[in-house]
Amino acid sequence: MKIRIACFILFSLLLPAARAQDVAPDVLVKSITQEVTAIIKQDKDIRAGNTKKIVALVETKILPHFDFARMTRIAMARNWRTASPDQQQQLTNEFRTLLVRTYSNALSTYRDQTIDVKPLRAKPEDTEVTVRSEVKQPGAQATAIDYDMAKNPDGWKVYDVKVDGVSLVTTYRDSFAAEVRDHGIDGLIQSLQAKNRQPDPGQGKS
Repeated sequence: MKIRIACFILFSLLLPAARAQDVAPDVLVKSITQEVTAIIKQDKDIRAGNTKKIVALVETKILPHFDFARMTRIAMARNWRTASPDQQQQLTNEFRTLLVRTYSNALSTYRDQTIDVKPLRAKPEDTEVTVRSEVKQPGAQATAIDYDMAKNPDGWKVYDVKVDGVSLVTTYRDSFAAEVRDHGIDGLIQSLQAKNRQPDPGQGKS
């Protein structure tokens, strides 16, 4: 449940890139969290798990605000350096698809949780920050969500999310390392491709 909540929050950065460059990262997270929760509350199809609508939302509005190349490097750890440029690009593409599938499925699980984004304590010249927040819901302990963000030429981008201190990106590190050890970089790419070709459990809803 915590991972699903985190996935939803991760994909709540829905601000156009031009505005994102001018907004502080905590303000960005807060304003867009409010915007996207309002969208989900009003869209009965998304709340019902409409796969096409959720994927379209992710593809057109969410992806520009994440640094998937950096996320892949984090997940690959030292094995990233052994991959060729072509393999690195393939890994990034497949890892992005894997995360999009995961987060798209999780997006439909939002059910009116309260999201409290904490004011950011950072210096104006900082180019990497952590935006902290809590997700609260009745009858459950609050979940801490931390967003690791970096300032790129085209604005702030998320490169990792931690749920109660556990990184969502590095959860893939052990399995990726094991796959590389047993089957090499190409074996990992093939494994990711196979996973990404599998039908989603909710596929077919429209």
